[in-house]
Amino acid sequence: MSYELIAILMFTSMMLMLLTGQRVFGAIGFVAVVAALFLWGDGGSEMGFTAAMKLMKWYPLLTLPLFIYMGYMLSESGIADDLYKMFHVWSGPLNGGLAIGTIGLMVVISAMNGLSVAGMAIGASIALPELLRRGYDKIMVTGVIQAGSSLGILVPPSVVLVLYGMIARQPVGQLWMAGVFPGLMMASLFVIYIVIRCKIQPSLGPALPKEERQISWGDKFRLLRAGVLPLFIFFSMTGLFLLGYTSLVESSAVGATAATLAALFKGRLTARVIEETIRKTLGISCMFMWIILAALAFGAVFDGLGAVKAIESFFIGKMGLGPWEILIMMQLSYILMGMFLDDTAMLVIVAPLYVPLVKVLGFDLVWYGVLYTITCQIAYMTPPFGYNLFLMRAMAPPEVTLSDIYRSIIPFVFVMLFGLILVMVFPEIALWLPKWHYGR
Repeated sequence: MSYELIAILMFTSMMLMLLTGQRVFGAIGFVAVVAALFLWGDGGSEMGFTAAMKLMKWYPLLTLPLFIYMGYMLSESGIADDLYKMFHVWSGPLNGGLAIGTIGLMVVISAMNGLSVAGMAIGASIALPELLRRGYDKIMVTGVIQAGSSLGILVPPSVVLVLYGMIARQPVGQLWMAGVFPGLMMASLFVIYIVIRCKIQPSLGPALPKEERQISWGDKFRLLRAGVLPLFIFFSMTGLFLLGYTSLVESSAVGATAATLAALFKGRLTARVIEETIRKTLGISCMFMWIILAALAFGAVFDGLGAVKAIESFFIGKMGLGPWEILIMMQLSYILMGMFLDDTAMLVIVAPLYVPLVKVLGFDLVWYGVLYTITCQIAYMTPPFGYNLFLMRAMAPPEVTLSDIYRSIIPFVFVMLFGLILVMVFPEIALWLPKWHYGR
């Protein structure tokens, strides 16, 4: 049997196991270890062990549990609730103002968490009931929350970019900085869409009633204090890192400590908050570690087979495709897979194939990491099995149906596709900041 055929057999076996409902790390790791044993005998059993050792020695992995802890601490202690009240008062007088405030909340949560699920949980539990009570169109606001929460995997400290950095062997600090402007650009595009849509159809996002807007400027400025703690946490973490005072891992430790001190300062650091935060942090962190372990083992077997070279010769030699045509095909494949898999599973499955090919094609791997992440955002919201669609269905009130959720994402998917095209055509949107910072 040729190595190409073995590679195809591995890939199809893994996909079949995933379709039967097996856990991602179990399906990928099992196929990798069994294939290694069949190909290289007893010596192949070392591949899984080597992958585990490589994982344990990867120092930046310490950032994962620390950033996840920080996000859950802010959520469980109610600091996110205070933020939404601030956005509520300041943006409420505009048509669509509360939806714009929700996007602002999602950007802040993204900058303190790195996962989309945290933004989705906060948006669905805090913002959605309030928006529906204020007469906002249920289809539009469910789309706003799904699109806004997807920013969590792009705006630093993005956990997805940390995983990509490990698999693609790229510096996480550069990847984070590359995600800053694309993330802010995407949030701005969402806001522009909401403003235009509510200008054309004011009934979709009514302004706050006049009596609720009669708040003194003193009270409004006092509400701004809700944003002081998050800004302090963000600066203590990202600011110190960008200024060169802390390393990547140190900045994550500073962020986790700052979030805990903020909860203590607010008088909300209870035993329940600590227990829930630690329990959820352990659950998510262990899931990511098992998936990375499986990905490393699978990638090692693929490298040993020479599958990457075979795919490279197929696309470039036999099909005669140019670099940009191949890149667009890769992005389309991510969107198709995102209809059935989450971002981590997609990265694990195709990174061993795509990352070396991207390097051969002459594209910047940091820039490609941002493209991958934006494509994951789009894939999160594409039917039939987009990750965010089912998270929203699980958290939304009964009056929001699955049909409403599917319809809500259509305009936001087009907005995100436009953002993806902008980053592809103008790579400096992603690359200017890391080049400027590391070139000083």
